[in-house]
Amino acid sequence: MDFQLSDEQELLRDTTRDLLARSYDAESRNKVIASDLGWSRDVWSQLADTGILGLGFDPEESGQIEIMLVLTEFGRRLAPEPLLHAALAPGSVIVDQGSDEQKQLLDEVAEGRLLLAFAHTEPGMRLPTAGVTTTAERDGDAWVISGRKNPVLAGDTADTLVVTAALPDGGTGLFLVHGDAVTKTGFQTFDGQRGAQIDLDSAPATPLGDAVDATAVIERALVRIQSALCAEALGAMEESLRLTSDYLKSRKQFGVTLNTFQTLTQRAADMYVSLELARSMNLYAAMSIADGTLDPTIAARAKLQVARSGRHISQESIQLHGGIGITAEYPVAHYAARLTAIDHTLGSAQDQLHVLIDQISDYEIAML
Repeated sequence: MDFQLSDEQELLRDTTRDLLARSYDAESRNKVIASDLGWSRDVWSQLADTGILGLGFDPEESGQIEIMLVLTEFGRRLAPEPLLHAALAPGSVIVDQGSDEQKQLLDEVAEGRLLLAFAHTEPGMRLPTAGVTTTAERDGDAWVISGRKNPVLAGDTADTLVVTAALPDGGTGLFLVHGDAVTKTGFQTFDGQRGAQIDLDSAPATPLGDAVDATAVIERALVRIQSALCAEALGAMEESLRLTSDYLKSRKQFGVTLNTFQTLTQRAADMYVSLELARSMNLYAAMSIADGTLDPTIAARAKLQVARSGRHISQESIQLHGGIGITAEYPVAHYAARLTAIDHTLGSAQDQLHVLIDQISDYEIAML
């Protein structure tokens, strides 16, 4: 198996890193996430100009590896732009299920002129499942949808929503709903991101492709989203560990730097081990998708380890920084908040563990 990046992939990674480094430091990010929008339209335009908003829309040009590289850089800088939730994730669903006419929307998405959102998660939904309580019904020759979706990440600014709804004859369908046809209650999440509660009351809807059971399409989309979240978490962990290592090398106690204390360096070494475990599982998930295997079990394995590593690294980063680690002006606590939010998106570590436990009977031998 080849773990080496191509020249094009390295260029994409470096371009994204440079773009976000020019756009954000700790102070400027805090200002942006405190704004009404919560992210920068100027940065969004730059992402469009570099082709990042359209990653994965043409499988011949880019796929999950490229998405992994870009989202890792987003995690490294804690960039607040809703790249995954307003473009790549719902866009991949349209690629998978949409008609040729509907796929033309992706040109506007890639150019930064149209914002999407994947309205799937409902109150009380803990696991990445395709089953929903929102319903779709025929209204003459048209369709209407009723129900509540919450949280819908990037739903506050969505021009078009990709909505999952239970079909009258069974199964779960996919529909396009105009953003003005729903009631949006926007909010800021504790990690600085934006989302909304979406209420649909007989909202006019257009089937994405045909009005058929799209459970398999939804499950594939959830696997891709989980992989992307793992990549973003990896970038956040890398930067959190770097900040902590630099702090240990510069902060002095009793006239010497903290890295001269063996216990502290051992704890930092344990953080590095957790990071490499997460890196391996992140690669496992992304490369499996790139190889055509979109397996919810692989996604659960990856997210379980990434969540455990993220919790360990974020807690140790704050502890090793001391009091400064929990201040709003210093970035370490913001990395911890983002890692915690990623953990609880589409099922926490505990939820993923239960997914794997439920499958234990499928194996002849189980080892701890």
